[in-house]
Amino acid sequence: MTKKVIVIIALFFGLVGYSQENTASPYSFYGLGEVKFGGTEDARAMGGLSFAGDSLSLNLLNPASYSSLKLVSFGVGGTSTFTKLSNSTTSEKAKRTSLNYLAIGVPLGSKFGASFGVLPYSAVGYKVQKTETIGSEERTNRFTGEGNINRVYIGAGYTVNKNLSIGLDLQYNFGVIESEALENVTGVLLSSRERNNSSISGLSFNLGALYNNKINEKLDVYSSFTFTPEAKLNSDNTRNIATVSFSSNGTEIVTGQLDDVISNEKLVIPTKLSFGAGVGERNKWLVGTEITFKGSSSQNNRSNDVDTNYNFENGQKYTIGGYYIPKYDSYSSYLSRIVYRAGFRYEKTGLIVNNQSINDYGMNFGLGLPLGLSKINVGVEFGKKGSASNSLIEENYVNLSVGLSLSDKWFRKRKID
Repeated sequence: MTKKVIVIIALFFGLVGYSQENTASPYSFYGLGEVKFGGTEDARAMGGLSFAGDSLSLNLLNPASYSSLKLVSFGVGGTSTFTKLSNSTTSEKAKRTSLNYLAIGVPLGSKFGASFGVLPYSAVGYKVQKTETIGSEERTNRFTGEGNINRVYIGAGYTVNKNLSIGLDLQYNFGVIESEALENVTGVLLSSRERNNSSISGLSFNLGALYNNKINEKLDVYSSFTFTPEAKLNSDNTRNIATVSFSSNGTEIVTGQLDDVISNEKLVIPTKLSFGAGVGERNKWLVGTEITFKGSSSQNNRSNDVDTNYNFENGQKYTIGGYYIPKYDSYSSYLSRIVYRAGFRYEKTGLIVNNQSINDYGMNFGLGLPLGLSKINVGVEFGKKGSASNSLIEENYVNLSVGLSLSDKWFRKRKID
């Protein structure tokens, strides 16, 4: 057991200190960046349902689920994303691979459970170039940005009675976002460059409740509730303005610079409220739906990224999904023990660019491959975000995800010393 704990702690701190560029979306320019899916791969494969877990696997979307854990459960997952970015005239391709989460859940008696872990909250990673002619001058503007806001959480769940459980996550958000704007005018030797750095930190919370009951001898009904209050993160900002030129091999040569003092500010994680409900036969099948409301209109952009062609509105997400297991306790057929999952989601992200709402669609498929008490969860997601019309960019993406859910009983008394 000691070796397991050491390995998990090493992985945990390794992920906390690991900076990764895990998005190529130009829409990550705005607000806190592209908000990442905050659940495990089995939940993602069902469109993001927050109540379709079991007593052996972690459910990171609803802290009330921790109280149902029967064994110590360790989860880790990652995704490779293949994106085609296109507008009305051209297209580009991008690939990113990232770690999604590293978490552990521990049962604490018959009614309590706890979990802690680390995962990304949002990511920034964009490279956009715009050329325009003003009079006899041709101006080229290049915008780049990168960074992450990561999240360390600790949470607990409590079983109120045989039908109801509640839970709470305490989350600490932290990260650094860097952006750069470079302007070049044809015929002018020097370019102007603005480089911004935001160091972000702050607390947030997530509350959850799960309810289930029997309709009859076979069927169960499930419902869920999660609520994230609005949180304000501290943003410590610095800015460097310089005139630069470039050598033949692309090395930047600074000819003059100024460190500009800009005010620190508060950045908003908006309120989020989710309701879900489903019906199914335990260890056989489940179909459910969920709706999420986000108070995105309260969001603000980083003060060092100035753009007047955007604003925020309240967002919504609609999900439908489920799973099917032919025969979970089959001894003769491994295929009968596999969990087959599918889901669909539609999300109004809350971002408006050039007076057009940015929407995100996704269709998911996945498998849960049993390994004793553990599972390997694999999934694929086909999605589309934004539009190529109205001078915008359309993203068509494929996410390939793999997650490990490892369960074991750690705290057993030795019968023989």
